[in-house]
Amino acid sequence: MVEHATSQWRGPFVLGAILGACTVAMVWLLVGGRLAFPADDSAEAGFARDMATHHAQASEMSFVVRDSSTDPRLRALAYDIIVTQTAQRGMFMGWLQQWGLSQASTVPRMSWMPGHTHAATAAGGPMPGMASAAELERLRGATDQDAERLFLQLMIRHHEGGVLMAKALLTQSTREEVIAIAKHIDEGQTAEITLMKELLAERDGSPLPSLIQ
Repeated sequence: MVEHATSQWRGPFVLGAILGACTVAMVWLLVGGRLAFPADDSAEAGFARDMATHHAQASEMSFVVRDSSTDPRLRALAYDIIVTQTAQRGMFMGWLQQWGLSQASTVPRMSWMPGHTHAATAAGGPMPGMASAAELERLRGATDQDAERLFLQLMIRHHEGGVLMAKALLTQSTREEVIAIAKHIDEGQTAEITLMKELLAERDGSPLPSLIQ
């Protein structure tokens, strides 16, 4: 019964991630060859590199709670984050390769995002919403509901940072494939924030100070 309930809950999220990935891939094939590739210091290149790093940490945190929690809803959420953000990270790396750009750059991280310094400082990390090394260590060492509460708090803030990054890209890019995935991140992570706030309230927890005003 638990496995069946988990599969039912997880299905729409995983399907949405797959459909979103297919949509972006099709747009890329249709328009990618008709546009000049972004420069190394472009918003598109910076977004691809920085969001790939951002997604990597989300997957790392999700693996921790997926392996430690016994709550099927929370484990399903963690699974969805891992699947979705790993797939998107692969797209970002594929873009950079297609554009003839390296995964690393001499351009300062987050320099493409207006106002990023304030947002990153408020989050306590190098990018909006990123968990610090100390917070990650606390998450790895926490158990039971303490681990679940901390994960939800950190991931809500992490998703808020991802939404801010996606919205910032949307104000700067005209490339349809990049716009499509930024919109997918904005909508998908906003929905997951709502869900995580509900799960956190059930555990008598409160979100960390919000990055989104």
